[in-house]
Amino acid sequence: MPLKRSARAPWSKAMIRSQLEVVDQLRPPSLVLTNATYLNVYVKQWKQANIWIENDRIVYVGPDVPEAAVETVDMTGKYVVPGYIEPHAHPFQLYNPATLSKYAGERGTTTLVNDNMLLFLQDMEQAFAQLEAIQQLPTSTYWWARLDTQTELDRDSVLVDSERVHAWFNHPDVVMAGELTAWPRTLKGDDEMLQWMLDAETCGLPVEGHFPGASAKTLTKMALMGVHSDHEAMTANEALCRLEHGYTTTLRHSSIRPDLPGMIRGLLDAGLEAYDHLMVTTDGSTPGFYQDGLQDALVKIMIEAGLPAIEAYRIVSLNVARHFGLDHVLGSISPGRIAHLNILDAIDEPRPSAVIAKGQWIYRDGASLFPNELIEAALALMPATDVTIDLTPNDLSFSMPVGLDMVNSVIMKLFKITHDTGQDELPRDCDESFLMLLDKEGKWRLNTVLKGFANDFGGLVSSYSISGDYLILGKCKQDMLMAFERMKELGGGIVLVDRGEIIAEIPLPLCGMTSTEPLEQLIVQEQRLRAELIARGYHFEDPIYTLLFLASTHLPYVRATPLGIYEVMKKQILFPAILR
Repeated sequence: MPLKRSARAPWSKAMIRSQLEVVDQLRPPSLVLTNATYLNVYVKQWKQANIWIENDRIVYVGPDVPEAAVETVDMTGKYVVPGYIEPHAHPFQLYNPATLSKYAGERGTTTLVNDNMLLFLQDMEQAFAQLEAIQQLPTSTYWWARLDTQTELDRDSVLVDSERVHAWFNHPDVVMAGELTAWPRTLKGDDEMLQWMLDAETCGLPVEGHFPGASAKTLTKMALMGVHSDHEAMTANEALCRLEHGYTTTLRHSSIRPDLPGMIRGLLDAGLEAYDHLMVTTDGSTPGFYQDGLQDALVKIMIEAGLPAIEAYRIVSLNVARHFGLDHVLGSISPGRIAHLNILDAIDEPRPSAVIAKGQWIYRDGASLFPNELIEAALALMPATDVTIDLTPNDLSFSMPVGLDMVNSVIMKLFKITHDTGQDELPRDCDESFLMLLDKEGKWRLNTVLKGFANDFGGLVSSYSISGDYLILGKCKQDMLMAFERMKELGGGIVLVDRGEIIAEIPLPLCGMTSTEPLEQLIVQEQRLRAELIARGYHFEDPIYTLLFLASTHLPYVRATPLGIYEVMKKQILFPAILR
């Protein structure tokens, strides 16, 4: 049984004694912001004060000015708010946790609570070393601990057992259990999953649900099982239902669910006056969606939708910190908190003109001051991809009687294949494509057809998938082979080929899932791929999410998994994958 413990407290006795000396003016603070108009999130007022910072900690907020300081900056005419917190980040959506932290931090989101999915099935010592390197960044990073893998893994995969789950629960940077995508298992009697949920509560970790379309009865049952929060409300009424059932309710604005403006207006129209149990998330959006920012963009949306500015800033700071039991170190401009501060030019302009993270400037005067050497140190610990297998023409044999038909970006239903799949090319006047899921170690393959993806493209290969295996799509088998060879040369990635020409590519050399490029460059690469796919007939919201979730069994109705074509509702394999 894991032991109950609190989140990481970063200050030793010697550090605290030194901070007390600063307050007593026996030592100068490292930074003082004078004449600051700052948001006191506890009294919901803008207040005037001088803010003293010693290294990474706020040590004093009040009228006094120290006799000396290492650096003093006059905040006259500016507004200071707590650093924003993203409560539900998936930091492996082509980007990686280090580059995402840099991009987010420079835009005011100085704390991320991250999904551990890509790390969950790695060797734990290696995974925890990556967490420690990311902790050295000036931004703050916390994690949630998965209880399931979101797909049906083959028998040679890493075992998800109590030892692994509890090791994550006990890590000092883990502050949540979930998101609970396999919740139907608990309702049907899975006592192991229920025990892990109870163990999470024993550790002081809130459990997050994943309940799209859940009824009030389901919400009631999951609350009885110990679920504290959910981010899957798709309407204002669904959000109100979760609030009324006692859930901390996270409103989503993402690349496949850009719901926040309507949700806020709907909640205001419904007369909601209590906002303490609301949070907002971009829910692991793909890179291009972040052109407008992260939590800063969501604050802007909330203010423009009519929410009072003070409530919007509290939602992205104090509310999140309180939910995760971190308000003793995050979420406010108060003595004892980590010095995450955003300097604004106007109350209704949440994109900061300057950002302080852990007491150091990371963005100022239009320039990044983020320490790139710490990014490089974190990247060095992330496993590189080694694509060792070959794809041969013999692998591209398609005889499955049924395939997957796209309802939207991520939901698939079963359909009966009518085209002749024995030919080398499928007609470009139809929306059916060859689809193959290939084991990353080359042991098995699953060959079928995907309907609705695009009409006019040759081959698309991706090492980016929920199971970590290779996705091979296309109309032309020769283009599919060419795209696979290019992906192999890149050491992982997404490659689009058409008529023998490489049209677009995104190198993903870390685990075959993430890029080493800064987000600004990754955004350009992803937008190029998206534009080319749209030009070739892709008409849903997000092709990157389509690739990621083809094997994801937390979504209806059928999926292409390492075990075979899987019917989600009945939890059965319709057609198994075959050995190569």
